[in-house]
Amino acid sequence: MVRNGLTGEEPAVRSRSQEAEPASLREVMRRFATGITVLTTGGERCHGMTANAFSSVSLDPPLVLCCVARTAFMHDAITAVRSFAVSILSDDQEHLARYFTDRRRPRGPAQFDEVDCRPGPYTSAPLLSGCLAWLECKLTEAYDGGDHSIFVGEVVGSSWGSDRQALLFFAGGFHSTAAR
Repeated sequence: MVRNGLTGEEPAVRSRSQEAEPASLREVMRRFATGITVLTTGGERCHGMTANAFSSVSLDPPLVLCCVARTAFMHDAITAVRSFAVSILSDDQEHLARYFTDRRRPRGPAQFDEVDCRPGPYTSAPLLSGCLAWLECKLTEAYDGGDHSIFVGEVVGSSWGSDRQALLFFAGGFHSTAAR
């Protein structure tokens, strides 16, 4: 019997365990809050994509990772240009998160025509204005992650904006870190 290490009580279980399959994994991961980013690439393969599969890996050397579906246009873009940028969204940028998930938006540089952004000094990838922070990364490794690739990037440039609340994704919706 598994017990809580602090109280010695059994953890509350609301449903029975299921085998690890896509539907049950998706349901479990809905319960894990993540920050929201927009990944971008510059140059001839200029593209943007909303992503919440992003994490820091190491401070020395400075490394981050992002996971991208092998079928996504962003997958080929990162592989081709061997760099990417990350714009970490604030809670008033839900419209950008939704925009960069919309498959009907223009492709290539035209998708940034209506978005306030500037080219990154190291990667030329668009950095979205008004974000909490930005990273520019040089691709160092790509690992097989099932139907995704795990891209590890060495941070070659970073900056941050004013202190605001972060945009989160939890239980299938967008939320803020602001206290209610």
